[in-house]
Amino acid sequence: MHLIKKNRIHHFKTKGLFLFVCFIILLTLSSFISKEETHNSKKFVVVLDAGHGGKDPGKPSKYGFKEKDIALKIVLLVGKELEKNPNIKVVYTRKTDVFIELADRPKIANKANADLFVSIHCNAHHTQAYGTETYVLDVGNTNRNFEVAKAENEVIFLEDDYHEKYGGFNPNSPESFLAVSLAQEEYTDQSILLASLIEKNFANKIKRKSRGVKQASLWVIHQTAMPSVLIETGFVTNKSEGAYLNSSKGQQEISTSIVNAILEYKNSLVRNTGEDYADIVEEVEEHINETPNDIVFKIQIAASSKAIDTKPYNFKGLDSISRLKEGNLYKYFYGKTANYQDTKMLEEEAKRKGYTSCFVVAFKADKKIDLVDAIKSTAN
Repeated sequence: MHLIKKNRIHHFKTKGLFLFVCFIILLTLSSFISKEETHNSKKFVVVLDAGHGGKDPGKPSKYGFKEKDIALKIVLLVGKELEKNPNIKVVYTRKTDVFIELADRPKIANKANADLFVSIHCNAHHTQAYGTETYVLDVGNTNRNFEVAKAENEVIFLEDDYHEKYGGFNPNSPESFLAVSLAQEEYTDQSILLASLIEKNFANKIKRKSRGVKQASLWVIHQTAMPSVLIETGFVTNKSEGAYLNSSKGQQEISTSIVNAILEYKNSLVRNTGEDYADIVEEVEEHINETPNDIVFKIQIAASSKAIDTKPYNFKGLDSISRLKEGNLYKYFYGKTANYQDTKMLEEEAKRKGYTSCFVVAFKADKKIDLVDAIKSTAN
C-alpha cells in the first residue's frame, strides 16, 4: 500500500513537471508568434490622395474632362497595384466621389504614421500647355509657382468656417506661407527624390513631356509629417492631353509609372541605409539605454520666420522649449533627453498640446545629426 502511494506521488510529480514544461513551451511559441506578427505589421505605409471630389470638381475644362474623376481613377489603380505588395499598406483619403476638406487630407496621413503621401491632380492653363509636373513643398517660401499653389489651395473657400480652421490663412496671399511646417522641411530631400523618380518614369517609360520637379506652397503637403509630393498628371485644358488623361490607357500608364517610382523610392531607402528604417528603430529599441557621448534627443514642434520668446505661454503651456536658427528659420524644440525611449513620452505630450506633426530630432555637441545614426549609436 505504501509503495502504491509512493508511485502515485511520483506519477503526479512527473505529470506536473510535464505540464509545466508544456506550459513553458507554449509561452515560448506564443512569444515567437507575437514577435513575428509584430514584425510583419511594420509595413511601409503609403497614403494616396485623389485631389478634389464631391462639390469640388477641380480644374475646369471646356472639353468636359473632370479632374476629380481622373484623379480618383488613377489613385485607385495605383492603390490596387501597391496592395499586391505584402510589405506595403495603402491608405486612401477618398475612394469615392466625396468632398474631403483640405485640412483633413494631411491629418489622415499623419494619423496613419505614413511613410509617403502622394496627392494626384490634373493641371490647367489658359493656353494649350501640356506635360507633367511633380511638386514638393517650397520650404523657402519664395512664392515660386504661386499661381499653381493658389489654384490648388482655393478649395479652402468651399469649406465652412475656413477662417477658424486655417487660422486666417488666405490662399490668395503669398504672405500666408511665411510660417512653414518644419516637418516638411526635414523631408525635402526625400520628397525631391520621389518626385524625380516619378518625373523620370513619365519621361522615359511612357514618353510624356516632363516639365520637371517644382516647388510651391501647397497646403495639402504643407501639413504632412512625411515625404510628400503633389503630382500634376497633365493638363485637362489641353484637348489631346485631356483626352489621354481621361482614357483607360492613359490612366493605366500614369498609374504604372507612379507605382514603379514609389517602389524604386522604397528600395532606395533600403539601399541607402543597408536596412529598412522601421527595422532599425525596432531592433535598436530592444537594446537602448542611455546614449553614448553627448547625443541628446528633442521634439521638434514648430518653426517661424521670426524669433519667438521660448516662454510656455507661446507654446501652449509647454516648458523646456529651446530655439535654433537655421537659414532664415527659427526652429523650436520641446524637451531634452539622452534616452531615446523617453522621446515617446515627450512626443505624446507635445501632440496632446496640439503639435500633431511633431517629430524626434537628434543632436550631438549641440549640432543636429541624422536620427538614424543617433539611434544606431545608442545600440553600440
